[in-house]
Amino acid sequence: MAAARQTAIRATGLEKRYRSGDAELVVFSDLELEVAQGERLAIVGESGAGKSTLLHLLGGLDRPTKGTIYFGEKELTKLGDAELAEFRNREIGFVWQSHYLLPEFTALENVMMPLLIRGVAAETAAEVARARLQEVGLGQRLHHRAGELSGGEQQRVALARALVGGPRVLLADEPTGNLDARTGEMIIALLAEMHHAHGLTSVYVTHNLSFARRCDRVLKLEGGMLSGLDESSGSGSHPRN
Repeated sequence: MAAARQTAIRATGLEKRYRSGDAELVVFSDLELEVAQGERLAIVGESGAGKSTLLHLLGGLDRPTKGTIYFGEKELTKLGDAELAEFRNREIGFVWQSHYLLPEFTALENVMMPLLIRGVAAETAAEVARARLQEVGLGQRLHHRAGELSGGEQQRVALARALVGGPRVLLADEPTGNLDARTGEMIIALLAEMHHAHGLTSVYVTHNLSFARRCDRVLKLEGGMLSGLDESSGSGSHPRN
């Protein structure tokens, strides 16, 4: 019998509330989630269900109202802002629906940025960034600015940037949302390839059920709860952590 995989991410008793004037919005409360090391997890659900909010919490970009988030044995919710920023830079890669490339910089310079922020020497950062861009098929586009690249190429630059720091975890929010079907399929294949090549743990938020069902596990966020996806109807079924 194969040994159980270690837990890469664990969220316990997670709650997120927003206040707007006298009103309070509860996005979710007492939410539980475990992601195994090396797993590809897809989170689906209707717009406004809180999927992106959950991803932001898991990535340390926002803090929960209550609850704890662990990466391995490290409790993210206890880290100060500076510690959290350094942790994100070293341990987590992010890919968004919009690529958020800096338009005045080349593809190479955009991918170098996380390493430069870390304090890596420019020559070393350029060497690593060049390798990541070659890995996503953009070795001939190193010195093109964002506006000179197609949508699919821009998203590949964003993926190279997410991987340049050697993260253990990749978090992606609607990574194919702004792409046509053919280009989206290319990005889906590339995400799978990079997941295995870099030994990642990956969590994807997506509306694309075809993409989601190619992952190891699919959870649906609905009514503030996570549940397994009913393959016959696409609706939530039995709760899963």
